[in-house]
Amino acid sequence: MTGPCSDRPGCRPLSLVVTPGQRADCTQFEPVLEEIRVPHIGPGRPRTKPDSSAADKAYSNGPCRQHLRRRGIRHTIPEKTDSQATRLR
Repeated sequence: MTGPCSDRPGCRPLSLVVTPGQRADCTQFEPVLEEIRVPHIGPGRPRTKPDSSAADKAYSNGPCRQHLRRRGIRHTIPEKTDSQATRLR
């Protein structure tokens, strides 16, 4: 199961994708974001793009960051220590 994407701590999930337990979370990053639908109070289509995203180090790879940039979503994702060391060489 890939974790829920929520708009605030303690609030309802915006999206949830269930997968086999051995599936890597980062492979389901895009499907989780694509499932987001936030209904409007009045008429109109639901929002499909969050203002920002916060994720853990499992999502710090290039494809996840590129997907967020392509969709114009601000993000806060800590880098893995080994990635930082490789970049600084």
